[in-house]
Amino acid sequence: MIKIAILASHNGSNLEPIYEAIQANRLDASISLVISNNTDANVLKKAQKLALQSHLINAKTVSDPDQSIYDLCLENEIDMIVLSGYMKKLSSSLTRGFKIINSHPSLLPKYGGSGMYGRFVHEAVIANNETKSGVSIHFVNEAYDEGEIILQKEILLTENETPSSLETRIKELEKQAIVEALETCLR
Repeated sequence: MIKIAILASHNGSNLEPIYEAIQANRLDASISLVISNNTDANVLKKAQKLALQSHLINAKTVSDPDQSIYDLCLENEIDMIVLSGYMKKLSSSLTRGFKIINSHPSLLPKYGGSGMYGRFVHEAVIANNETKSGVSIHFVNEAYDEGEIILQKEILLTENETPSSLETRIKELEKQAIVEALETCLR
């Protein structure tokens, strides 16, 4: 069984689908840690409700957040880190020390990189008259959204697509994709 840490800055929308897949025995894993850099992050409330160990780690709570995350993951024998809307760039010690995967709301390499997250991605996709979009689950390295792609799922844009409607559809797709990517990684 692998031990997973989830890092999220806000909602951590991948927490529930991963948790549910573990409960349904789809994933031979456990969520051992939930870490957020945001005091008001909803993911911390979700973790508490699910009785998962959670931590707030940011520049106000420790002098070196990445080192604290690294140490905590090492101490808890974490095998894999899953980023779920974690809005901080990770240090090379973390990216080299752990297998880390991320979910990105576009078909990488399109619409990736610094500043391309959430609604910004969906607005760019629509502004460029794309006919399809999707989600990419990829390994994390030192560069934003440039790690090896594990899998991609795509959807066609509708005629009257808005950034909001696209975001909703991509979030649903992401819930399936993250579990499938973890199944792939665990094989």
